[in-house]
Order: sequence, then structure tokens, then C-alpha cells
Amino acid sequence: MRGQLALRAATAASWASQKAGRGKGSMIGGLIALKIDPTIMTQLGRGRRTVLVTGTNGKSTTTRMTTAALQTLGQVATQADGANMDAGIVAALTADRTAPLAAIEVDELHLPHVADALNPSVVVLLNLSRDQLDRVGEINMIERRLREGMARHPHAVLIANCDDVLVTSIAYDHPNVVWVSAGSGWSVDATSCPRSGEPILWEGEHWYSTGTDFKRPEPQWRVDEHAIHGPDGLEIPLSLALPGRANRGNAAQAVAAAVALGADPAKAAAAAATVREIAGRYKTVEIGGHTTRLLLAKNPAGWQEALSMIDPAATGLVIAVNGQVPDGEDLSWLWDVRFEHFEGTQVVAAGERATDLAVRLTYAGVEHTTIADPLRAIASCPAGRVEVLANYTAFRDLNRDLEEKAGVRA
Repeated sequence: MRGQLALRAATAASWASQKAGRGKGSMIGGLIALKIDPTIMTQLGRGRRTVLVTGTNGKSTTTRMTTAALQTLGQVATQADGANMDAGIVAALTADRTAPLAAIEVDELHLPHVADALNPSVVVLLNLSRDQLDRVGEINMIERRLREGMARHPHAVLIANCDDVLVTSIAYDHPNVVWVSAGSGWSVDATSCPRSGEPILWEGEHWYSTGTDFKRPEPQWRVDEHAIHGPDGLEIPLSLALPGRANRGNAAQAVAAAVALGADPAKAAAAAATVREIAGRYKTVEIGGHTTRLLLAKNPAGWQEALSMIDPAATGLVIAVNGQVPDGEDLSWLWDVRFEHFEGTQVVAAGERATDLAVRLTYAGVEHTTIADPLRAIASCPAGRVEVLANYTAFRDLNRDLEEKAGVRA
């Protein structure tokens, strides 16, 4: 009865939020439901086979791909907006109470207690690297928390990226692991073994901890430029709508997760490949004489991957950085990103912290101009293709401004 009351109150709050023009109201509905009944997430998860997706980067993309792959089996409850903490998860499960399957994105700090509440069938572990230190804390502490959390769920299948040292440590002792070689373009945060402190040595794609038996497991799934390769010689062509090597790794883990729940591998891969846009990420819009593509990055590993996706033929590159609470107010991470020279491309530093970024670009030897307003920064670029790379709130605010700007055509 308490749960039913919580859901009715959540529905009423969401309706009121919509009528007041304050948005869809899903978050306030989830918050109210949890206040009335703290067990509501567990109640909403009963009777579903649930996949949880977590990691520092790629959660929203992989969740969308996993949802598409699972839809080959049936109806799937999931977040439409990437809200990956408790209220957003409750809102997603409330929105579709009858779906027998769920694909839920989870913030890495929240994974242990969300797993306790939802008792997942599958957990996808993408990667682990430094995020905002003022919110998340030290990465080795997060690894230990996730390892302890997964130990409480020995029957869950862990879809773990064996190319990521910290993810491997989380899953290494688990009795039910499917190892995927999904790639790891960032190893700066795992130069030493998270278990022993000994150095991690790399030999090509293989790595191992000196003085211990901790090493890269052999993957059951891997991905290359053309296909996903699975158990027993399985090979499935993979042509993604999304750019970048990291997204091919995301697709491999999404397919492995769906197969763990009984999906046909070829159908799951084909479905995952149809994903084109995630909450505005990778979206292309026409603004005056500019064809503008929007990319999101939130931490050093994500920035490095996003920079590798920049089209070298683009006539302009706008890099927008804010320093609000969701971004992390400490922007020292800018100095961990390997900014490259962009010969032939006009680079513009933008965002609330444009001057901080401009200093970093100067030390990196990147010729640039500084225009704080991202829309004005785009307008300053030569006509043609403009790439926009923004952190969280800069990306959010730019999307809002584009929606309000008359004549913008997706």
C-alpha cells in the first residue's frame, strides 16, 4: 500500500511539473516516490530481468545499444534522458511497469546499492578512470567499493572489459564473468595494480601485474574495425551509425549482455548498430552556413576519446568548458588531456571557463581565439563543417539554446 501511495504521489507531482512548464517531471516524481517509500525501487524491479550498465564513460550510449539489442526479446524499460541516479532510475521503472526487461544506466557511485535493490541478471562494467575528484573521489576507492558490491551478487553475469585494468580487478574473482575486449584508450589511472600496488606492465594488448598472478583475462568477445567476434568462432559484421573505436567496444559489450539474456547475437548486433543519437550527443544541426556536430566529454579519458573523433577536414572546432558543480569545479584535469595541433582548423575556446581552457591550449601550442558564448564561437568559424566538443553543462546549455533558436534544423 505504501508503494502504491508513493507511485500515485509521483504521478501527481510529474503532472504538476508538466503543467507548470518545469519539464517532464520524471525526476521530481522519482524523488517523491523514494521519500514516501524507500523500498520502491526494489518493488519496481521485481519480476524483471534487469541489465545494469556502469562505467566512467559510455554509459548512456551502451545503455541505448543494450536497450535496442534487448528489444529483440521484448519490451524494455530504460531511461530516455540518462538520469542515472536513484530518482531517475525509479522514474524509468515507473514509466514502464509492465516491461519484462530493463536496461538501466547507473552512476558508478550508486551501482552497489542499486544492484542490491534490483538484483540484476547482468551488469555491464565498461571502464573506470578519474572523474570529478570533488564529487567522486579517488579511483582506487571506487574500484574497491564496486568489487565489494559485485561480490554480493554472485549469480549476476558480469560483462567486463578485460582491456581495462580497474574493471578487470572488480570482476576478477567473480564466479560468473563474460570477458569482452572492448579496448582501453586511457591507462593513466592504472599504472599500478589496484590489488597489490605492483606496477602494471603492457605487452601489446596484454597486461599483467608484476609479482602477482593478476593479468588480462582471455576475452570471449572482441571487436575490430569490421565485426564482433564471439564464442565458438562467431563473427558478426558490425557497421555502426556512431563514430569512434570506443563505441565499437560499447556495442560489443551491449551485444554480449543481450546474448547473456538469450538474444540472438546477429539480431542483437543489428539492433545495436541502429543507435544514432543519445540525448543530443553526436547530433548534427545546421546553423547558418555551418553544419555543426555536437560531442560531449566529461573527464580526461572521455576528452581524449572525443578528440580522436574530430573530423580533420572540419573548418572549425569549438571547445566549450564550464566549471559548474555537475562538471566539477576543479578544472585541473584540463592539464591531463593531450590536446593536439589542429592544422587547417580554426579552434575557438568557449564556455564559462574559456580563459582557463585558452591557457591550456596556449601551453599545448594550439592556435586559437577565445569567445565565451558557444553560439557566437560557432558563428565565428569559416563556413562549412564545425565540430563542437563540450563538457556536461556547456553541452546541456548549448542544446537548450539551439532548441530555442529559430530556424535550427536537425
